[in-house]
Amino acid sequence: MFKRSKPSATDRKREIFAQGAIQPILKNEMRNFHVLSQLVLSAGGLKPTPAVKHSKSTHFEIEILDAQTRKQICIVDKVSPTSTIRDVKQKFHKACPQWCPSRVGLQLERSGPFLKDYVNIQSIAASSIITLYFTDLGQQVSWTTVFLAEYAGPLLIYLIFYMRLTYIYDAKESSRRLRHPVVHLACFCHCLHYARYLLETLFVHKLSGEHTPLKNLIKGCAFYWGFTSWIAYYINHPQYTPPSFGNRQVTVSVLNFLICEAGNHFINVVLAHPNHTGSNACFPSPTYNPFTWLFMLVSCPNYTYEIGSWISFTVMTQTLPVGIFTLLMSIQMVLWAQKKHKVYLKKFDSYVYRKSALIPFIL
Repeated sequence: MFKRSKPSATDRKREIFAQGAIQPILKNEMRNFHVLSQLVLSAGGLKPTPAVKHSKSTHFEIEILDAQTRKQICIVDKVSPTSTIRDVKQKFHKACPQWCPSRVGLQLERSGPFLKDYVNIQSIAASSIITLYFTDLGQQVSWTTVFLAEYAGPLLIYLIFYMRLTYIYDAKESSRRLRHPVVHLACFCHCLHYARYLLETLFVHKLSGEHTPLKNLIKGCAFYWGFTSWIAYYINHPQYTPPSFGNRQVTVSVLNFLICEAGNHFINVVLAHPNHTGSNACFPSPTYNPFTWLFMLVSCPNYTYEIGSWISFTVMTQTLPVGIFTLLMSIQMVLWAQKKHKVYLKKFDSYVYRKSALIPFIL
């Protein structure tokens, strides 16, 4: 076996020297590490470097084509995602001043519906380039103008016939025959009805800024003004005969007319509330006002009250023109009520599935 050789004196000196040299180095390193750790602890936790966010906004380019010829009219560029169709119409008007925004009709497809002004551009965009079709809607008027013209005309026309002017009725016959009290009540009720319409148009209804073709104004005024002339001529005629059942028939009809007018007004006030307008609307609910409790039975109580007012006016005056006007108005309001009822069923099926559209439990 091999014997381990004993280290010489020279080797032992070298080892001692090396150990003596390493110990000061280790002490210095430990001292530096201690100082560094104290510095980190006193400075607090290290905060990560925030990431730099690069904002990148996407803009759309809208190509507008003629709906009939499919020729390009203009290109509206730099349209932000938050823009609406109304904004596009304004930019289109700047590019083509001959078409004001109210005359501009924009469609996604040539045979599709016109886009509403409040529609967001991002909701219809399939890519950064959007193609819209332009149609000239013709001369336009605001809905406020339409309603004011339709309702102001009957108010003034009826008063003209009520005064029994000589160029309408025979002066001798008018002076010889006294007016029945129902003639005065009919004038009061008729004027009250259209005065309420005018005041609600100005102060209650929240009409959108949208417009309608001028022909709709002409048709509406022809309908209301023409029927008012026919109705007022018969009721204010010197040979007008009062209702068959006398004052009892008139009194009941007047009371029912006033109740329906009040109910119609309070329903319109409820419908004008912000919670019942717009895309995030909720279904109108009855309030503490008893006139609004009809909401529990029908979807469109304003039309129910409106028809009730005209039926009462028909019974009160007992004239054929009023009856024909009431019939036509009722048919139109039934159609409107059914259309609105279908919309309510789609949006609020859990609320209105037990309700009727216009007449409780019937229609």
